[in-house]
Amino acid sequence: MTVDDAGGADADAQPPQPDPAPAPSPHSTPHHVVDHTAEPTDDPLAIRLEQLILGADRRYTPFQAARTAGVSMDLASRFWRAMGFADIGQAKALTEADVLALRRLAGLVEAGLLSEPMAIQVARSTGQTTARLAEWQIDSFLEGLTEPPEPGMTRTEVTYPLVELLLPELEEFLVYVWRRQLAAATGRVVQAADDDEMVDRRLAVGFADLVGFTRLTRRLEEEELGELVEAFETTSADLVAAHGGRLIKTLGDEVLFAADDAGTAAEIALRLIETMTHDDTMPALRVGIAFGTVTTRMGDVFGTTVNLASRLTSIAPKDTVLVDGAFAEDLIRTGEAPASEAGAAEAAAEAEKEGRETPSYRFGLRPMWQRPVRGLGVVEPWLLARRTT
Repeated sequence: MTVDDAGGADADAQPPQPDPAPAPSPHSTPHHVVDHTAEPTDDPLAIRLEQLILGADRRYTPFQAARTAGVSMDLASRFWRAMGFADIGQAKALTEADVLALRRLAGLVEAGLLSEPMAIQVARSTGQTTARLAEWQIDSFLEGLTEPPEPGMTRTEVTYPLVELLLPELEEFLVYVWRRQLAAATGRVVQAADDDEMVDRRLAVGFADLVGFTRLTRRLEEEELGELVEAFETTSADLVAAHGGRLIKTLGDEVLFAADDAGTAAEIALRLIETMTHDDTMPALRVGIAFGTVTTRMGDVFGTTVNLASRLTSIAPKDTVLVDGAFAEDLIRTGEAPASEAGAAEAAAEAEKEGRETPSYRFGLRPMWQRPVRGLGVVEPWLLARRTT
């Protein structure tokens, strides 16, 4: 196959040398100039698996792929790096799919649907997310499944047919989950009160942290430590999702979650404490939550509210949940916690005396000591608990 007339060269021939490097693009990242040392593998099985997964043979050098796609080498390099792909110099390792991906991203920019920086952000967020997913599937999933089922068989003999069977099923499942998540995220955005809230939103943000994790790393074997972390992350992710929150990220011994309202976040936090407390294999847990405006970028959250939640977590006693004043106010405002236990007792006694229904609250709040928090001034944490009456 030949490239278009503008390229003027057969794809199998040596490509013309690129022009001298242009002046740096205003959008170039500090990683733009790199050492062209990475080379694609020439292992026969790896190549066969690559062809199976990608559905195409290696055909283009990066320069040829960029010219065939009709984009500059500079832009193509930034797209590839944003997706997390190693620089391969001018080795012939790219396929028609790589060319099509470049055309699509560049086409979105040319059509005015995305700015160039936004297209690079799309590439980066997609690359980071799928890279982690692929690593997990290989490390924790395929590695176990490809154990030779019979003596004398090699893992090599098992891997190819297994990937061939799993690939279409996993691909369809990935698209299904992505569409579901995209629908949920889009729904949250369009329900925002105004345009500013689409980016800077009011959320309850919480950190859940395993107490004494550093000591555990010195005591447990690596495999035991990995199993503990996986169990913690899995349990946390399931509880956050089940009760209407969103898991933002996991950090080994810590998870970051968010919820649209204080009541949802409070239920998640207490469920996490209760679940971990009843699991003898788990260390103690502590949770800190703050409520306020956050900035969202590439699925992550930033801002003073997030910093405050992190600080509250670091000062929370084990098996407790500390929240900030704004979080406590929102629980009181929505009637999910009393302003004070003394006031709640008086209201209950008065209601009982008058034959009315006694006010019911899901949560209880107790003000804690005021203390200075580095970078945030003096804060007054509140201890959150579940109310049984």
